[in-house]
Amino acid sequence: MDESEDVPKDFVKLKSEKLSVDEVSELVISPYCGAVSLFIGTTRNNFEGKKVIHLEYEAYTSMAESEIKKICRDVRQKWPSVKHIAVHHRLGVVPITEASVIIAVSSPHRAESLEAVMYCINTLKASVPIWKK
Repeated sequence: MDESEDVPKDFVKLKSEKLSVDEVSELVISPYCGAVSLFIGTTRNNFEGKKVIHLEYEAYTSMAESEIKKICRDVRQKWPSVKHIAVHHRLGVVPITEASVIIAVSSPHRAESLEAVMYCINTLKASVPIWKK
């Protein structure tokens, strides 16, 4: 495969259906990369000592997608070797143990993809208009 056939891509999706770790990780695999790093945020059964039955997410969808794309651009400036980035976030009701967000990043080496994934989730939580109930 010629590297021009594997141009860097960003995969951003907000959806109400169950998220798939396999689907998200497969989006970022590249023959030019030796690392795929994943973050999977799941619903836990407690929060600050209180029982949680499920979480519910809502978003200002167009703005949220725009902000996530901006995060992807920032990642590429900070870590130019990053190849592909996928950010899938679930909306609506998310039961205990199911994923509310999956982020995957591929790069030639592990350090860049691990750092980029951490930057993505921290920035998403701080700046993207997705609200949790």
